Amino acid sequence: MSAESPAAPGQFAHRRQQFRAWRGTRPFWAGLFVMIGGVPIMYFPYAHIKLGGLTVAMATTAGAGSLIIGVLLVVLGITLWFQRHVRTFAGIAAILLALVSLPVSNFGGFIVGFLFALFGGAMAVAWAPGAPPAEMPATQDATGEGGAPQATDYDTTLLRPVSPVDEPNDLSGTSPVNGANGRHSAG
Repeated sequence: MSAESPAAPGQFAHRRQQFRAWRGTRPFWAGLFVMIGGVPIMYFPYAHIKLGGLTVAMATTAGAGSLIIGVLLVVLGITLWFQRHVRTFAGIAAILLALVSLPVSNFGGFIVGFLFALFGGAMAVAWAPGAPPAEMPATQDATGEGGAPQATDYDTTLLRPVSPVDEPNDLSGTSPVNGANGRHSAG
């Protein structure tokens, strides 16, 4: 296959639709935020920032703790993607790890990792699977005479018939005809 040959027609659109359907059935953004939050938490304690000729080492004694917290957050993010039924546990664990990263890992990856992990965990706890779409009832054939569509007025079919003109139309709900005298009404 050369660079000039096009891909199968509609294959990209089909794959994109598959990904959108997969993403819609799980807390995708929560997992992504938790994983993004884990990266700065585990990176900054091992980073060496160069300012001109000066190298600033960010390594702390809690570097191993930062690495463990960051790896756990990435694993929790992946878990949210592929094991959506443990979303509450993974979300609460992500929130707790984000809070622990404040004192352990350079203020939680300079607050960036802390905020991403905190929001991702909150989104995971708040996520609920959507209801499957309801089946549409089969439409009835509404053809009139000669194949023309039959007129249907949905507003009048839902209303009850109007009472005859001879009977009184008491809308107060306290008429003696319906047995209510007002003592047992809720309003």
